[in-house]
Amino acid sequence: MQTSTARTAEQFAQRQSLAQRFAEFIDPHYVIADEETLKPYECDGLSAYCEEALIVVLPETVEQAQRVLQICHAEGVPVVARGAGTGLCAGAMPHSEGVVLSMAKFNKILEIDTVSRAARVQPGVRNLAISESAAPMGLYYGPDPSSQIACSIGGNVAENSGGVHCLKYGLTVHNLLSVQFLTMEGELLTIGSEGLDSCGMDLMALFTGSEGLLGVVTEVRVKLLPRPERAQVVVAGFDNVTKAGDAVGEIIAQGIIPGGLEMMDGFAIQAAEDFAKAGYPLDAQALLLCEVDGTNEEVDEHIAAVEALFHKLGATSVRTSQSEEERARLWAGRKSAFPAVGRISPDYYCMDGTIPRGQLSHVLLEMQKMSDHYGLRVANVFHAGDGNLHPLILFDANVPGELERTEEFGGKILELCVEVGGCITGEHGVGYEKLRQMPAQFNDAEIVQFHELKRAFDQKELLNPGKGIPTLRSCQEYRSLDMNITPNATVESQQDTKGATHG
Repeated sequence: MQTSTARTAEQFAQRQSLAQRFAEFIDPHYVIADEETLKPYECDGLSAYCEEALIVVLPETVEQAQRVLQICHAEGVPVVARGAGTGLCAGAMPHSEGVVLSMAKFNKILEIDTVSRAARVQPGVRNLAISESAAPMGLYYGPDPSSQIACSIGGNVAENSGGVHCLKYGLTVHNLLSVQFLTMEGELLTIGSEGLDSCGMDLMALFTGSEGLLGVVTEVRVKLLPRPERAQVVVAGFDNVTKAGDAVGEIIAQGIIPGGLEMMDGFAIQAAEDFAKAGYPLDAQALLLCEVDGTNEEVDEHIAAVEALFHKLGATSVRTSQSEEERARLWAGRKSAFPAVGRISPDYYCMDGTIPRGQLSHVLLEMQKMSDHYGLRVANVFHAGDGNLHPLILFDANVPGELERTEEFGGKILELCVEVGGCITGEHGVGYEKLRQMPAQFNDAEIVQFHELKRAFDQKELLNPGKGIPTLRSCQEYRSLDMNITPNATVESQQDTKGATHG
């Protein structure tokens, strides 16, 4: 669903005026105002939604970013902060009348503190680069999204990213000590501290996952973890997804908290194996990857228990990595699943919802019924341990109406997640993509409260407007289009909340 921007003479004049003002304190090469060079910034990783920015700037210092925000605040110009652009909810899609503030040049690791086991980094640092820099000290950074080779830590904070090891080691919010950020007015603030706790309200939990609606990250202090003495992964194949889904809950019930517990279905197994040659069983209809780490004694005990449990629950194959190289190869298949699926379909739409672990089998079976109804294949690859689903709906955008049918199918999956006690996102965020599903989870009073929280940080609602929070008017429109979406309660007599221009 591409959007187009027809510029008025007034907008062209505003573009040139802003470009001249920004070029006074930012290298003119990094003030982008021509349409050809603006093109790469029109979307994030969800390329179905595109928009041309009014202008893009790439500052190098906090002071430069601060001045950009101050000018935009004074002029009433929207600002969308951008990291590596790997997000999957159109959260970094530009505003047609706004500035894209790219933090890509903030790419330095400022400090590795081995005593406190912490790293101080700029927001443009790649997720994987933190672990690479800390590796010689026997340390690493826990959250490891599949895009970790490219995604930036600032974006991880914005979306509260997780990864294959989030079950045991937590999401981004659990691995942060402090965050420095700029408000829309250009004020530099710090939340958190160098210690493990700080006084006052937990603003870290509020800011992390706020999708660029509250502030622009300029520096992050993250926790580092010691490398475990040993890690092994058990790969188990099953002849149906129900058995694999039930096995997930059984592992946790045994008191074992795996470092990672991932699941893939038949489509994803085939695609990943063809791409990565990981050694997956191609006759399996579902695959579980269960990694155990810790001391040698701990790993010995838990690996034996996991293998026995998989055999008991009817696994058709069970294999345990015997070397670090084999372990890395088995995980490479899972981490390359998204691009691998791109080889078996012209397009795919990656969804992101979260459900209680006990509902895995039910939800997977319901998704299969939806797949048959919509006539669209689904490849499932997800964080089974914490119930974060990533169904990939396979489609062809060149077939008229197929993208729209795919979007509808994806929306129904998210509504199903809410019905069983889950939520519409796990780590990708709401962005622009999931605005329509917000009323399925939140009533009008809650939507109003979200806007009030945003205005506490951004009174004019200029930071990433039209994302994350729908307006009350759009909520009513969504509900009228889909009678299955019923709010828990509504607010009597409220005016529409301003600011969500795309909603």
